[in-house]
Amino acid sequence: MNKTVIAVVGCGRIAQQAHFPALSKIEGAYVKYACDLIEEKAQKMKDTYENVGEVITDYKIALADPEVEIVYVLTPNYAHYTVTMDALRAGKHVFCEKPITVNYALSCEMAEEANKRGLMLNIGVCNRFHKSVEMLEEMNRNGEFGNIYHVYCSFRSFRSIPGLGGAFTTKAQSGGGVLIDWGVHFLDLILFILGGAKLKTLTADAYCEMAKDMKAYKYEGMWAEDTADIENGTNDVDDFITGHVRTDKASISFNGAWAENVKDGGMFIDFMGDKCGARLQYGGKFTLYRGDTLETVEPEYEIDDMYRLEDEAFIAAVKSGVKGRCHIDNILESAKLLDGLYASAEQKKEISYE
Repeated sequence: MNKTVIAVVGCGRIAQQAHFPALSKIEGAYVKYACDLIEEKAQKMKDTYENVGEVITDYKIALADPEVEIVYVLTPNYAHYTVTMDALRAGKHVFCEKPITVNYALSCEMAEEANKRGLMLNIGVCNRFHKSVEMLEEMNRNGEFGNIYHVYCSFRSFRSIPGLGGAFTTKAQSGGGVLIDWGVHFLDLILFILGGAKLKTLTADAYCEMAKDMKAYKYEGMWAEDTADIENGTNDVDDFITGHVRTDKASISFNGAWAENVKDGGMFIDFMGDKCGARLQYGGKFTLYRGDTLETVEPEYEIDDMYRLEDEAFIAAVKSGVKGRCHIDNILESAKLLDGLYASAEQKKEISYE
């Protein structure tokens, strides 16, 4: 058995809920170091998984270890750039969670550094390994939709701002709000299904309305509530965003809300082709609407663990040297899209790449 020696930097939610469970199921994946500034989080991973070795609080210990081949960067957004660049300079291959980092310029620097050193740098856009997304991408590639001329997506929820006042709602740490947190997944999978669509023009409006007075904000539940700081924290990111994008493949329109005063806004994507259309329920299955027969078709298929598939593909790419669907070079257009939408919203004008 060939052992792959890994260091995981950041043992928070995405590490605990996705990557540690996935890596524990991959033959030969050995997490020599579990690292977190809060030692208890890393210790919990060691106590839970047999393939975890040491617990550390300083990631540079792992970078100095020549046995470590791969570093997983699962930190908050603001630390992605620093930890990834340090790891690349130490000669390590890197898997970095989404978003790449807090802006497009720094994302390009990360890509340049990885390619200059001949190292693999993958980004955690896990939906590219979701069975529904893979099937829709293949159907489009095979011409089953005809011409997909427009895509509409909705990522809207009722009063669910995460960690209000903490890192999620502090732009200096997160880079943005609902767009960079949820929208990145929706928009990236759309670009992927469309076949690597390239941007032409875009426009957006973003709002921070629902918790301007954090102490008065009411909610039924809060993701990452343990990171909230409602008394003394910051909320300067978008809780609602809407936009329109023109690409060389299709136009895209969207509405996204961490919080709105409408329940059941929906988490779905509509692909509108001239032969066939589809509605993808985010994280679930899709329904086809055929124009030639007027049939509604609900395909039957099993959905595997996309995080395990994502991590397996990354380790395989490191071994083979072949860049896959989640290599940073294939994700930069998504980072450019996020940056452009935020720029459009701030400047109140259309952004053109033509």
